[in-house]
Formats: sequence, structure tokens, C-alpha cells
Amino acid sequence: MPVSTEPTDPTAEIVAALVGRGLTIAVAESLTGGLLVAELIRIPGASAVVNGGLVAYNTELKHTLLGVDATLLAERGAIDPDVAAQMAVGVREVLAVGGRQADIGVSTTGVAGPDGQDGHPPGTAFVAIAIGDEVTVVALALSGDRGAIRSAVVRAAVRGLRHGLGME
Repeated sequence: MPVSTEPTDPTAEIVAALVGRGLTIAVAESLTGGLLVAELIRIPGASAVVNGGLVAYNTELKHTLLGVDATLLAERGAIDPDVAAQMAVGVREVLAVGGRQADIGVSTTGVAGPDGQDGHPPGTAFVAIAIGDEVTVVALALSGDRGAIRSAVVRAAVRGLRHGLGME
């Protein structure tokens, strides 16, 4: 049997793994503005596993919609690893389907630029993945223009999901 030289699609592999394991995912985004959920749902069959995505671009919405602690937001701002973690946990419940919370929550928060925010330079970002009781946060220090930073955060989230699902 010949060996395939076709490059694999990491996002398609994630969707296939979720389908195979009967798991669902919900996405909370800030700086990526819907790019991550769009990346997931570009894969045919994603409707079986992607509950949805929520863009909480405004800091207040991270509290009112996702349950991020208001004191944390007031003290540290939205660009913080604990904020990312709380977003990932909160979106699982917010985007519950049929009374069942999503099995996996993933979130993005950060600064795409061109200006800094809350004392953080452009390229500072956090991706959080919540699976069960475990939450993993990846800190990113990226460079490039706004589009490059946003795309890099999506790629980091895909890598984080692969890792969290034991695919790497």
C-alpha cells in the first residue's frame, strides 16, 4: 500500500477525533473575532460536535456572558491567563445544548494591535483549553501585523486542542 504524501489537515483531524469520541466543543473568542470557530466549522461534519462560538470582544461581555470574575477583569484587564481560563470554562455552560454542557471549551484573548491594551503590547495573547476539570493556558508573544497575530492565535488554539486530545 503506498504511503500518502498528502498533507494532513489538523483541524479535520480534531473534528474527526471529536466525532469518534462523541465529544462536543464550544468556543469563546475575543481578539480572533470568530476566526477559530470558523476554522472548526469549515470542516464537513463539524455540526455534530461544534456547539457554537461566542465573540466577547468587549471586556464587560466576558463577565456578563461568560462569567469571568468582574474583580479579576477590573484588576488585571482582559489580557490575562486567568481570564482566558475562565472564558474557556464558562463557554462550555453558556453554549450547552439540550441541558448538556460542551465537553471542551476553548478561548482566545489578547491584543492583535496595532496599539497595545491594558499595558500589553500587540502580540500578547492567551489560549485556554478546558477539558473536564483540567484547564490549560498557553501564553503567546507574537509579532507581525494584526492579521498575522490573529491567524497565529488560531493556529496555536488548533495545536492546543490537538495536544489536549492526546493527538500530539
